[in-house]
Amino acid sequence: MAKTRRIRRRLFVYLFFFILLPGGILTWWLLRERQQLEFVRYEEFGIDMPVNYSMHGIDISKFQGRVNWMAVRQMQVDNIRISFAFIKATEGITRQDGTFARNWEKAGEAGIIRGAYHFFYSTRDPLKQAINFKNVVDLKSGDLPPVLDIEVHNNQPPAVIRSTARIWLEEMEKAYGVKPIIYTNIHFYETYLGKEFDDYPLWVAHYYQKDKPRSTRNWVFWQHSDIGRVNGIRTTVDFNVFRGDSADLAELCIP
Repeated sequence: MAKTRRIRRRLFVYLFFFILLPGGILTWWLLRERQQLEFVRYEEFGIDMPVNYSMHGIDISKFQGRVNWMAVRQMQVDNIRISFAFIKATEGITRQDGTFARNWEKAGEAGIIRGAYHFFYSTRDPLKQAINFKNVVDLKSGDLPPVLDIEVHNNQPPAVIRSTARIWLEEMEKAYGVKPIIYTNIHFYETYLGKEFDDYPLWVAHYYQKDKPRSTRNWVFWQHSDIGRVNGIRTTVDFNVFRGDSADLAELCIP
């Protein structure tokens, strides 16, 4: 009888969210996602890790110095290891990360799925920024799509930011044949980009929260910490998770 009562209560809760509440399906799903999220402290990584996700990764630039990519790949604690890495390639119309070429080559040799990102300025010519990226990055089958890192407004209005970002994104899609990924935080996305970019995969920054990014916008990657540690890197490093399994990650990559 007790088991029967529990089942009835559970069915009532489900029906309440699905039928009685406006938007009940979305509300129920968000609550379910939040309840299931679990962080576990790993001293080896120096941070609390969201263990609900099977695919973990990092993102780096010249500030991480010389990286031992085989050590990065070989580190594993329980079921957690580094499966992918986003590597800074370019910034603006002329700047190029001095460690990109080596990081790109060595990450690939270590068997880590690679992605390259461009730090974008809406005050600079977007076509010249696209050329800067294309001159440096040679994406191949199995690599992640190009990434637009857009997080500074430089006192530009949303309309300018949207129009310049759109040009860069369209140039990338023409060059590599895939939809680029947008990296930013929720506030910037909602303030300066908005719904017209909802068809692009989103990599969202949301640190130090025992919760997923607070947005109804679907995201693909979540940058959850910028103070992680991993073998092979002397400095702290950003940690990310992918919202899916290895097959989903492979499907996102360039065919």
